[in-house]
Amino acid sequence: MAENVVIFYQIKDEVKLINIDEIDENAITAGYVSAQELKAVSEKLGFSASTVEACQIANTNFRSDVEVYDNYTFTELRIVNPADRFEREDCVALYIKKNMFLVVDVEDYDMSTRNKFMAAIERYSPQNTTLEKIIYSFIDALIVNDFKFIEDTGNEITGLEEDVLTDRADNEFSLDLLQLKKELLTMHNYYEQLLDITDALDENENNIFESDDLMYISNVTKKIIRLREDTDSLASQVNHLQDAYSSFLDIKLNNTMKFFTAITSIFFPLTLIVGWYGMNFRTMPEFEWRYGYIYVIILSAIVVTVLAFFAKKRKWF
Repeated sequence: MAENVVIFYQIKDEVKLINIDEIDENAITAGYVSAQELKAVSEKLGFSASTVEACQIANTNFRSDVEVYDNYTFTELRIVNPADRFEREDCVALYIKKNMFLVVDVEDYDMSTRNKFMAAIERYSPQNTTLEKIIYSFIDALIVNDFKFIEDTGNEITGLEEDVLTDRADNEFSLDLLQLKKELLTMHNYYEQLLDITDALDENENNIFESDDLMYISNVTKKIIRLREDTDSLASQVNHLQDAYSSFLDIKLNNTMKFFTAITSIFFPLTLIVGWYGMNFRTMPEFEWRYGYIYVIILSAIVVTVLAFFAKKRKWF
């Protein structure tokens, strides 16, 4: 978490760095503050103590409440970087007032979220910037690389399907599928979280936004919905692939059992022959026959050969 960060920009004819005492309620203000410094500015901005306290500890769940007050909206947001799932997840809080968008750094480990906040401010010219455009740009910056993640994951699943069909799946295959399922579930929850936020903003319950500009919130909502649907589609493919892999393993096991059953059937008559001649009756002519030993060997070979030919013809192996 960043220490002692308080940044406010006033966006009018230009983007101007200001302090909290210079905030003009009639101009667009965008701010980025650390959770520690939020305590110092919250009273002046009119934020409740409960929301300030919530910002002191990072939210461990994706599905957090969107709290709508008379003159502002508050929520927490866990941010996922799908390009690097081993990276620690950032957590920020958002305050949205009339003409104000404030991002609170709860846990912005590498300043990546701060950079996306700055990019959102710079995306449009100051004269054309609105509160809705800044929010749209910020959320869009969070998901801009996710379509590449969807495409790459789809290609990865296709590669795994090819491994199954060509019998190249290794012992780590099930673990790979499990890891994919976990990643896709995380992304699904991430998009659901974003949709909770954009849906609440789109409802505009506290009349923060101008009706004409709500289209920007609706546009980013549509992008998130597409990402969620694509993620769910990939998750379904992984489930089908897991079922296919299980079926493939069952088929391999059945073929193995079929092979050993055929081998057992072929050599079982030898057990009968051994048992037959192992009775040692004195009247058995083969005991005194000069060629009895060779006869039994030839008989056994003929039986095995005939049964093996029969099994091969019936495609038992």
